[in-house]
Amino acid sequence: MTLELVLLLGIYVFIVLGAFLGPTGPITTFKKSGPRLAARIEKDISVGDGFRKPAKDNFSVTWEPPQGKN
Repeated sequence: MTLELVLLLGIYVFIVLGAFLGPTGPITTFKKSGPRLAARIEKDISVGDGFRKPAKDNFSVTWEPPQGKN
């Protein structure tokens, strides 16, 4: 009984670790796609794209002076 349990546990650990550490696991996928995601976020932040949805009537972004003592 103990031998079967050890073998099943070993197979289970082997499969689970293979899924997480293998070439299609989440760690490898994030390592490959992480720099691309960071570049897209930096571009969106520098350009200001994707943060607001334009309204149907005259959407424009304008600068307003900060509220405070003048």
